[in-house]
Amino acid sequence: MVIIKELQSRFTNGYVVGITVRPGRLDPVVKLQSVQAIESIGLQGDRLKSLGGKRQVTFIQAEHLESISSFLTKPVTAAMVRRNIELAGRNLLSLKGHRFRIGEAIFGYSGECHPCSRMEEALLGAGGYLAE
Repeated sequence: MVIIKELQSRFTNGYVVGITVRPGRLDPVVKLQSVQAIESIGLQGDRLKSLGGKRQVTFIQAEHLESISSFLTKPVTAAMVRRNIELAGRNLLSLKGHRFRIGEAIFGYSGECHPCSRMEEALLGAGGYLAE
């Protein structure tokens, strides 16, 4: 008999591929080697950091970026879609409703961060955000 907890323990917890912050609404993202996560606020240097903010830190799965890229003529990066932390080797949806650790910081998955209109600019035109 296979127990789910056993199966989960066999799989990697993933690893961080990249970190970015968005200093201002329309500013280019800044790639970092490390960043300070401020409890209940967000990432140091990111414009969305705020006490109790809705999207304190945004994540994206590297494997999803690879899938999106396969439909386009250029690679899609976490910076292009303005996500803070790119993870690989872990299904982000499996973290929904759970707390998880990256380095010394503990994060909670509180909901999805759906595409915004800026995605159309990043992904070469109409259809990146909403199909017409």
